[in-house]
Amino acid sequence: MSATLQPFRSRLNKPAPVEKSTIAETRTDQIFLIGVKVMLTVALIAVLIPLVYVVANSFSSAAAVTSGRVFLWPIEPSLRGYKEALSDPQILKGYYNSLIYAVGGTFISVSLTIAIAYPLSRKTFFGRNVIMSLLLFTMLFSGGLIPTYLVVQDLHLLNTRWAMVIPSAIGVWQVIIARTFFRSTIPDDLYEAAVLDGASDLRFLWSVVLPLSKPVIAVIALMYAIFQWNTYFDALIYLKDPGLYPLQIVLRNILILNTNTGAAADVAATLERQQLANVLKYALIVISSLPVLLIYPFIARHFTKGVMVGAVKG
Repeated sequence: MSATLQPFRSRLNKPAPVEKSTIAETRTDQIFLIGVKVMLTVALIAVLIPLVYVVANSFSSAAAVTSGRVFLWPIEPSLRGYKEALSDPQILKGYYNSLIYAVGGTFISVSLTIAIAYPLSRKTFFGRNVIMSLLLFTMLFSGGLIPTYLVVQDLHLLNTRWAMVIPSAIGVWQVIIARTFFRSTIPDDLYEAAVLDGASDLRFLWSVVLPLSKPVIAVIALMYAIFQWNTYFDALIYLKDPGLYPLQIVLRNILILNTNTGAAADVAATLERQQLANVLKYALIVISSLPVLLIYPFIARHFTKGVMVGAVKG
């Protein structure tokens, strides 16, 4: 008898399948989604065409670039621009300097931002509202270029690498993002439990807060890295030694001032200076953009998560 009822009992104990319910989209929703897709496609094309145009020109011959025959596909493919760019010691030195400024400046900026944002996120920190108000004040008002230059001069930072990373080390917007993340993600109960276990504030920050804050660290690190990599105005103001120039200054000289470095000038004596400068500037654009394009895919997931957390939580 029990053997006869066993299949029935097994069917009774078997959980019922969960039916997936979907909300039917209205015609308005469908029209809205189509409009969003069209807008995103147009934005993608608007961003992609200039990139493809630059890459195509960098791989084309100097004569084809100068004559304007290149659009989205290389004409008379050539690596002359990249060879001259990578063989020029000043360009290589600028690339090396930009890497130093981007890596070192990002590390300093992220460290200082976390050191400021975490205490401001704690409700027990005395005077946090006053300090936050002072930080917000600097977003609206600044001392200006001349007072800032005088401060850098008095600190003996002119014509040094520190002038590229110290004056712009902290971004108020990045502090706000990090503080919002800490305040909305790290609960007070977790801090109280760590204190009961004998953890100090620094130990709690290092062992608990930082491992849980990888998304926001990726966000602010990418922001600072892109800023440091693309900056040229600070170098234009504070640096006089060409050996300290970042790559963006070299690129600026070619694009705006229409000057060539040593290796390019030697080749221009036989191939014509202007033609080589046109190819070289496109090659430099690709070379200068390559590090950011290579880094972003690895932190895109953390970047999206960190931005959403910092934006939605108030």
